[in-house]
Amino acid sequence: MFTLEEIKRSFLVSVWFVFLTFPIMVIRVDSIEKTVQWRWMNVFWVALGTFVLSFVFRYMMRRKEMKSSDEDEQGDATGRSFLHRWLADPKYRYIVFGSLLAIAIIFPHVFSTYQTSIMTTALMYVVLGLGLNIVVGLAGLLDLGYVAFYAVGAYTYALLHHFFGIGFWVALPAGGLLAALFGILLGIPVLRLRGDYLAIVTLGFGEIIRLVLENWGQFSQGPSGVSNIARPGFFGIEMSLDTALLYIFYLMVIFVIVTIFFVNRLQDSRLGRAWIALREDEIACQAMGIDKMRTKLAAFALGAFWAGIVGVIFAAKTTFISPRSFTFIESAIILSIVVLGGMGSIIGVIFGALILILLPEYLRALSEYRMLAFGAILVCMMVFRPQGIIGSIRRTYTYQNKKKPDTKVS
Repeated sequence: MFTLEEIKRSFLVSVWFVFLTFPIMVIRVDSIEKTVQWRWMNVFWVALGTFVLSFVFRYMMRRKEMKSSDEDEQGDATGRSFLHRWLADPKYRYIVFGSLLAIAIIFPHVFSTYQTSIMTTALMYVVLGLGLNIVVGLAGLLDLGYVAFYAVGAYTYALLHHFFGIGFWVALPAGGLLAALFGILLGIPVLRLRGDYLAIVTLGFGEIIRLVLENWGQFSQGPSGVSNIARPGFFGIEMSLDTALLYIFYLMVIFVIVTIFFVNRLQDSRLGRAWIALREDEIACQAMGIDKMRTKLAAFALGAFWAGIVGVIFAAKTTFISPRSFTFIESAIILSIVVLGGMGSIIGVIFGALILILLPEYLRALSEYRMLAFGAILVCMMVFRPQGIIGSIRRTYTYQNKKKPDTKVS
């Protein structure tokens, strides 16, 4: 049962929430008729909904505390949840990935061109999330300027095509390598920084790249952007708009598979274990003989490489880019994908990208309230499952001393 104090607290929460949402939910300006509409009924519904949700929130928090020993929520003795144990079985893992691949192959033939375009964008953010997962999830380096490498890749292809007529397949590795070079240039001055200081520097780096692209008109065409960028070709075959979109979709499916393979191999490699050691304790990492400089630079370079690759694909897909496409909000969305999915978790980042990119599109039925609903979902997710949708598993190693049986010599 809820006490009078809790009822009073929920009432104050509802009043405060009505105050915060008053300009959005109550006031509506009709610019055509030049009138202001006052929707006072919304005050009642917002207050009632917030009051009820406040009780639901407290109930869920109590339930979460009571289930601290539940195996499905907290995992078994190894710290793995039911989903982790289920995916650990190769048979089920192959079924899951095989089903996802089959869905990806038939998706464009079942859904409309608009749905295919949205899914292509979601797959691009899957690769971006996996690239940032190397820097943030594995190495533990908070990067708020990741969109800068995305912009470098996009402008590499756009400018090479605009000035020299270079095609997509030549610009694709060039964009990735140039973005990796910028990743190294960013990594060198921030080797001694960590935490909030590192975040501020990377944020500044992202804004510097955007402002340079916006103000250096002779080089990057300035705020007007670069248009008429060629789409990917296939042995010189002319493609219609729908066929080109279908081609880019399948290219992104291939790139997602390749990215998952490489990131998984990196995670299990010696370099991946060095990243995890760097994330857990930087001083202990150095004490174990790991070169901190090379490890950080490798993380920045490899993460930036995947962003540059996706930037080239983005420029080819939209055929037009401008500095407005690479604002800080893009870095925030990619970082949210990693955090929401689960830092260090490949399958978690995939689900996080699909949810964060597809959910706002499918919430369009809520019209002007869809972003409010989207934000509420994110808040609830971070409160009730802060480790992400599918959190990474902390690896433990045990030493078993197997003594040889004594042998008697006769």
